[in-house]
Amino acid sequence: MARGTLRIYLGAAPGVGKTFAVLGEARRRAERGCDVVVGLVETHGRPRTAAALDGLEVLPRAEVTHRGVTLTELDLDGVLARRPEVVVVDELAHTNAPGSRNTKRWQDVEELLAAGISVLSTVNVQHLESLTDVVEQITGVEQQETVPDEVVRRADQVELVDMSPEALRRRMAHGNVYPAERVDAAMGNYFRVGNLTALRELALLWLADRVDEGLRRYRSDHAIDHVWEARERVVVALTGGPEGETLIRRAARVARRTGNGVLLAVHVLSPDGLTGASPEALRTQRALLESLGGSWHQVVGDDVAEALLEFARGVDATQLLIGTSRRTRWARALRGGIGGRVIAGSGEIDVHIVTHSAAGSQGWRLPRSQGALTARRRWLGLLLAVVGVPVLAVTCVAAQAALSLASVLLLFILLVMAVAIVGGLWPALAAAIAGGLVANWFFTAPTGRLTVSQVDDVVSLFGGVVVAVAVAAVVDRSARRATSAARSRAETAMLASLSRAVLAGDRGLPSLLEQIREAFGLRAVTMVEREGGREHTVGACGEHADDEQIDDVAVTDTLTLRLRGRALPAGDRRVLLSFAEQAAVALQQGRLSAQAAEADRLAAGNSMRTALLAAVSHDLRTPLAGIKAASSALRSTDLALTDEDRDELVATVDESADRLTGLVDNLLDMSRLQSGALTPVVAPADLTGVLGAALSWLDEPQRARVVVHSPADLPPVLADPGLLERVVANLADNATRHASSGPVDLRAGAAAGRVELRVVDRGPGVRPADRERVFAPFQRLGDAPAGQGVGLGLAVARGLTEAMGGTLTAEDTPGGGLTMVVSLPVAAVPSCAPEAVSAP
Repeated sequence: MARGTLRIYLGAAPGVGKTFAVLGEARRRAERGCDVVVGLVETHGRPRTAAALDGLEVLPRAEVTHRGVTLTELDLDGVLARRPEVVVVDELAHTNAPGSRNTKRWQDVEELLAAGISVLSTVNVQHLESLTDVVEQITGVEQQETVPDEVVRRADQVELVDMSPEALRRRMAHGNVYPAERVDAAMGNYFRVGNLTALRELALLWLADRVDEGLRRYRSDHAIDHVWEARERVVVALTGGPEGETLIRRAARVARRTGNGVLLAVHVLSPDGLTGASPEALRTQRALLESLGGSWHQVVGDDVAEALLEFARGVDATQLLIGTSRRTRWARALRGGIGGRVIAGSGEIDVHIVTHSAAGSQGWRLPRSQGALTARRRWLGLLLAVVGVPVLAVTCVAAQAALSLASVLLLFILLVMAVAIVGGLWPALAAAIAGGLVANWFFTAPTGRLTVSQVDDVVSLFGGVVVAVAVAAVVDRSARRATSAARSRAETAMLASLSRAVLAGDRGLPSLLEQIREAFGLRAVTMVEREGGREHTVGACGEHADDEQIDDVAVTDTLTLRLRGRALPAGDRRVLLSFAEQAAVALQQGRLSAQAAEADRLAAGNSMRTALLAAVSHDLRTPLAGIKAASSALRSTDLALTDEDRDELVATVDESADRLTGLVDNLLDMSRLQSGALTPVVAPADLTGVLGAALSWLDEPQRARVVVHSPADLPPVLADPGLLERVVANLADNATRHASSGPVDLRAGAAAGRVELRVVDRGPGVRPADRERVFAPFQRLGDAPAGQGVGLGLAVARGLTEAMGGTLTAEDTPGGGLTMVVSLPVAAVPSCAPEAVSAP
């Protein structure tokens, strides 16, 4: 039986339209004649989602009773018995009710797929198991329901249902996601713009990685070795030299030309330890790279050119930028540079050799040793022995009359030393033995035979061979120790860089795991944590196949590093353990940071709630008590009330209700401002008309004290008329309350492309040190008696003004008092507007 196909609709957050999209796909398939049923869909009370079910066959749900509560779940047996071609199963990460056949809904889906039934499902990015810790750091919410990444990766199709944060918040404000009573809380917490933007980026990056995996898998299955330029990936090689910043900026320009290019930088820690890279220069270049949107990578390689090409092929690079050599022409003539070897082996990768001011400025220096133990060096040493011994023999035979046996042996010892320096021990041993035989045959009496007639010659020959072997052994051992020391220095430099990044908090766990994978040439690295006998993934990178070798490295009692790819030698495992310990520190650091952020968030919330309760404990009670007392008196049959008494009591109810309405309006406005749910509709507005409307918010005694000064030629301002009206009303109300007597002036005027509205009172004023405090929520500075508001009027006024692109500041009134200054931009008047024509 053929296995069914799985199509998943992935979203960044609830409400983006995953269920609506999956039902649309189900309807399209049904219209094409496919047998489609709805196994389970959660509408969450959304009318449009419920309407999308019309015309589709919906199977009954299974009822599960747990602790006296009846819950409904997917009727797995019912779907299997119905055997449709396609079934819709919503919310893949859902945890089934206790007593169900499977613990998780994705396990139900696996059974359906195994039975040959295709499934359409949905999941949000925060439910992917590998991203739960990242999502918790972003949102402060721990995800209880997760689905293994592998389940989603195995899906035949994953389609992203995308929506901008602003559009999703508008959808929420219209009541299309949550009920009205939950909107403010949701938009002020989980659905903040920053949270939604980060979740959207996570979803896009996760899907992009899956697309890359699919592309690599296709190329591997079809034996395609050459690079496909599906997306420009620009790799820049950095040495820490002065040319680094030039290379980074040039590479960034190359990546930007395609619009969606990826910029990567790689620094090769050469095992010879003689790179001369300055840690400070590398840090500076890394900071520049990350500011331009690139990512930083470090690898260890015996051959710098080969390491660069291997890294570039591993990331599917399309272009590789390297700087031209800083060595002189003489040095480049004696020994070829890295650039030439990179170009020779680059294949289909475009290589750019970028010139810079430091090119050729290094002067003469000895070539760097590349180590004595590589295969290339051994073959060169053997070639030197094979060619050098005959050449030296011919030369000595030609000058035999002027050379003694000791001189000939000394020349052969020098040749053996040269072979040992180039090729190590075994080529040098071959040269020593061959040199001894040649010296015996041609230069020791009797010549032309391997026999020796004099004891002195035997001692000379034997001593020469022994000295040659000893020299070869010493040179080879020194080279091995130099190589080992250089590798240790490279490992130490990488560990030091890693430790600095962890201590500074610059690198998260995924980045550190990626560095481990790159440094040790692994295909995939996963960190697994054991809790209560169960394992769960806390971080992963790379891709892996089911038949790959798995190597577990214990980091702590609960953390294990799971490696896929090649088997590591003992020396690499020792260094790997140090890397793993740093990764564990990064994991713990991330968790502590998340806990600290959560504690700060709770503390801020508690502080706000405490301030709110302290401020409104009396101010809410006062108007409510007035309303209660007046209404009770009006309803009482025991009191003999005159018409005047009744009018006064009704006025008390009306005044208290107005005060309560203003208090609630301010609280709601402040809530919307702090949650970012307020979106002004900015347009040209007549300030004079707004001033008149704003005064209607005040009671009659307050309006009598307000004097408006507005010139007839005042230009329109760019603002939301409704919000501006609220700003003016709050400022005028605040001025009339705190200035016990005298008029309150509203003065409007235009200057330098802006319109300023000054609310001038002649009250006690505010000290300069306290002028910013008056705009903080719940601040009354002790100058207002209880019952005169909760201290939100000015905070709301400033928040609304800034939301419209204006400013609100406080100044002294000449002669005493406080002046509030609202500054807004002048609305542009179209130049082609027709001139006004007076009526005849």
